[in-house]
Amino acid sequence: MAPDAHKPSPDGSPDPEEADGPEPADGPEPTDGAEPTADAEPTADAEPTASAESADGTEPTAGAEPPESTEPAEGAGKRRWSPRLTLPGCWGALLLACLSFTPSLLPRGGVLQGLICGISAAIGYGLGVIAAYVWRAFADREAREASRRSWQVLVVCGIALFGLSFGFGQYWQHEIRQLMGVTEYNVLAAVACPFIAVLVFWLILLAGRGLRRLYRWLARLLRRWIGPRAARVVGWVVVAGLAWSVISGVLLSGFVNAANEAFSLRDTTTPEGIHQPTSTLRSGGPGSLVPWDTLGYQGRAFAGSGPTARDIGAFTHRPAQEPVRAYAGLQTADDTEARAERAVADLQRAGGFKRANLLVMTTTGSGWVDPAAVDSFEYLGDGDSATVAMQYSYLPSWLSYLVDQSKARQAGRELFDAVYDVWSKLPQDQRPRLFVAGESLGSFGGEAAFSGEYDLRNRTAGTLFAGPPNFNTLFREFSDHRDAGSPEIEPVYKQGWTVRFTDDPTTGITPADEPWNGTRVLYLMHPSDPIVWWSPNLALSEPDWIGEAPGSDVLEGMFWIPFVTFWQVTADLPFSTGVPDGHGHTYKAAYVDGWNAVMRPSGFTSQDLDRLRDIIHPDH
Repeated sequence: MAPDAHKPSPDGSPDPEEADGPEPADGPEPTDGAEPTADAEPTADAEPTASAESADGTEPTAGAEPPESTEPAEGAGKRRWSPRLTLPGCWGALLLACLSFTPSLLPRGGVLQGLICGISAAIGYGLGVIAAYVWRAFADREAREASRRSWQVLVVCGIALFGLSFGFGQYWQHEIRQLMGVTEYNVLAAVACPFIAVLVFWLILLAGRGLRRLYRWLARLLRRWIGPRAARVVGWVVVAGLAWSVISGVLLSGFVNAANEAFSLRDTTTPEGIHQPTSTLRSGGPGSLVPWDTLGYQGRAFAGSGPTARDIGAFTHRPAQEPVRAYAGLQTADDTEARAERAVADLQRAGGFKRANLLVMTTTGSGWVDPAAVDSFEYLGDGDSATVAMQYSYLPSWLSYLVDQSKARQAGRELFDAVYDVWSKLPQDQRPRLFVAGESLGSFGGEAAFSGEYDLRNRTAGTLFAGPPNFNTLFREFSDHRDAGSPEIEPVYKQGWTVRFTDDPTTGITPADEPWNGTRVLYLMHPSDPIVWWSPNLALSEPDWIGEAPGSDVLEGMFWIPFVTFWQVTADLPFSTGVPDGHGHTYKAAYVDGWNAVMRPSGFTSQDLDRLRDIIHPDH
């Protein structure tokens, strides 16, 4: 073999991606039991013409980069495309694929499990390739192809381990469904899980190899003008930047725009069974400053529903008032500040500031207000209440959660400030008790109006937040600085002086032995709610809540696995409301006891609260 036919790259450092090896030529199979050899990398001033392996069979130098296309040496087989895999990569893929069946927060169907398994396998393959590359660098040896026996061992172990993991996974999913009272189970989807996983794995792997080919082409092109080391670095930076731009700037942006367009059309419709109010106490009704056709889909549902004075009186067995509901949709005004001002003006017109209890409700992205939250507030206040809310996006909560966080923050701040501006100018003996509430992204926006615990205590009579996202500023401050010894799933902050947390207010709110005077701030959060616990940090660091004793609806066998747990909880997000009340991101009956704790109304017994839970959520 010519001495420079397979010369290593000029910088002397092989590309870790090249551990995948070249596309093989037909010929005798190696038997040395190691990884494949990388092809030669061309020098900066000449295009290589040597084949991937010389005619005498000598292995090329490790780390060398193959040309995109070479003619086979005389007598060698024709080069063919092959989905070439490396042994270390396959072991990594197998390990993470098996671990992906470990339990997460919510029950998973076969399709979702297949998606998680495929993504985890692709991550494992990449980690295996990198680990082999690093080991060879420390061992200072060349890459070699794996033997037939090594592959046979992988296949046998893979079938056994994957089958065992799949079986345990089905058992764990059954246990989670039992905890949450979920009876639905699709056998065909479970059977399809491995096939979906393989498809997802190959799609990700092929996409990665496509990017690698693009990098190699670009690096060779750049070597005509700059040094080889610089060409490699610039090539990777350009390809990585291009991939990120396509994903975030084209695919994600295009998806968001399409979704925004689709949901904006839905916003012009009215929910079934909802009619324009005939009461002057509702936005969109007679004399309202907010026209009915500007409220949007969720605004019409809010203004056109809710308990009447008769409904509330039938529950309390005493005279009740008709609640006030004010709302502003995206079409009501051109910007957030103007919408907030219009909503508050309509609230003032309807006499909302003359009621005993005033609630500022921050909505989710599409303007949705959980009926359970407002209905419970109105029942416990004998109807002597007013609620104001406004829309800030067309997108549903889970999508707003990803792309509309700044809009939620601005909406929460502008609406509360507009209400507080009017409220603070009233004589002190004529001010209603001012409350704040929000669920999910609504709690994120609701927090934005306050700087901390003292601000909440001084400017409100009480606050109720449900299912706070993990990135909520105040939620994280209260949780991260919790009292020593208190768990993350139910933290105690400053001995519960103002702020408290619970997953079930019917069983008491810790710390039960400490006084809770003045303003009360209460967070409702289920141990199985992925909205509360999802964070990018899950990929590389174990959170406290996993290492602690599990919550009542979380399987004891759940444990943290790098990368895998992150994808498991991420996959739980879109399905967080598809579980029975009291689990996941479903908060219905809990609002009754939550508001009872925050408002402290008089005259309600435990039997009354039981009846009200049946009214708010009959199937709880």
